[in-house]
Amino acid sequence: MKENSVILATGIIGLAGCGPEGKEIKKPNIVLILADDMGYECIGAYGNAVYKTPCLDRLASEGVRFTQCHASPLSTPSRVALMTGKYNFRNYKDFGYLDKNEKTFANILKEAGYATCVAGKWQLNGKSHPDKYRDWPDSTRPFHFGFDEYCLWNFTEPDKSNRYAKPVVTCNGEKIATDTADYGEDIFTDFIIRFIDKNKDKPFMVYYPMALVHEPFCSTPSSPDWNDVSTRFVNDTSYFKDMVAYADKMVLKLVNHLEKLNLLENTIFIFTGDNGTLNRIYTPMKDGRIIRGDKGNTTDGGTHVPLIVYYKNHFQKKVSDALIDFPDILPTLCDMAGVVLPDSFITDGKSFLPLLEGKNYTEDEFLYLYYSPKWGPWKEKQFIRNKQYKLYSTGEFYHLEKDLLEKNPIPIEKMTEEEKRIFRKLENELKKYLQMQK
Repeated sequence: MKENSVILATGIIGLAGCGPEGKEIKKPNIVLILADDMGYECIGAYGNAVYKTPCLDRLASEGVRFTQCHASPLSTPSRVALMTGKYNFRNYKDFGYLDKNEKTFANILKEAGYATCVAGKWQLNGKSHPDKYRDWPDSTRPFHFGFDEYCLWNFTEPDKSNRYAKPVVTCNGEKIATDTADYGEDIFTDFIIRFIDKNKDKPFMVYYPMALVHEPFCSTPSSPDWNDVSTRFVNDTSYFKDMVAYADKMVLKLVNHLEKLNLLENTIFIFTGDNGTLNRIYTPMKDGRIIRGDKGNTTDGGTHVPLIVYYKNHFQKKVSDALIDFPDILPTLCDMAGVVLPDSFITDGKSFLPLLEGKNYTEDEFLYLYYSPKWGPWKEKQFIRNKQYKLYSTGEFYHLEKDLLEKNPIPIEKMTEEEKRIFRKLENELKKYLQMQK
């Protein structure tokens, strides 16, 4: 079980102040990008054979690429865990809703002197349950959660617009005019760039929860048939590869702008995904496998997401198989910013900054997930796993290296002695989490 984190500012990033020669040390800027419905298999650096992601591949090769990062298999549960640093049994109340009593990483970093911004997909006001959360049209909620500025799709409007061509977008409380030539992701990145320009002389934190690559699967401005307006509103999986490529293009757009401003060497990029890819997407891999997305389900195809962390000329280039989950993000961001969390702040994660810096870091032996979707056909599940085996609270035990799709649970009478030992160890750890919920 992870201990509640007490964050200590260490190493090259450290607290703002004076360095060894009396020079002021500026806190690093942070850009956290969360792709929507993009499993790990969508990125070339993870072995993808068909989608083009040259920018992300470069950041992965020059930064730290994690091969065992796992999220909740559904959007809102992941986002709530990511933003608050807590397991869902503590604070996930409804799909599309973040409890106003919670404190996010933006609240914490803003208090530490960071300028903060969110752009893209919010989906946390409670508009999925308008009778229950009657204040869902409240356009000030991002401010409440610590963001100085925001630019968000389908935020306080009752209609469900296409998130791509002609999106409904609200920026800092005002709905902006769009037409069919406007593409949501370009609106969001242009907004982020303007925010960076205004705040380039102070530390800033950008949270960019992308609209891409969630369905509908439509043409992008870089697609060959974008000029056929009808393709901007269809739902055709043949456009998925274009959407992945456009997500990569948006990352490159931000990287290039920071380089232009001479800010890249003082900016930490973190790229991940909120859950696995949709189950209609089949992705060919370089090793010959074809991976089907499994969004909504707790198999590897639903929880396994990319995690790339890049800090030019600072972090060691490496590939890590350390088990990382979304509650780890908040304490890591705080550690990067030199923020010490008070003992009263509950977080279920721990900072992996020491791993990024090549310092002493004790990897977690286990990863736990509480999943209560409160949406769609999926049921509540809980599991604990290590790198090879997974145990559900209902008793199903899987050898993931041999049964990644979880088709054949191992009955106790067929377990080897080593598997029985692992089963008992996982079972004892899982009991601790179940006890925490009582």
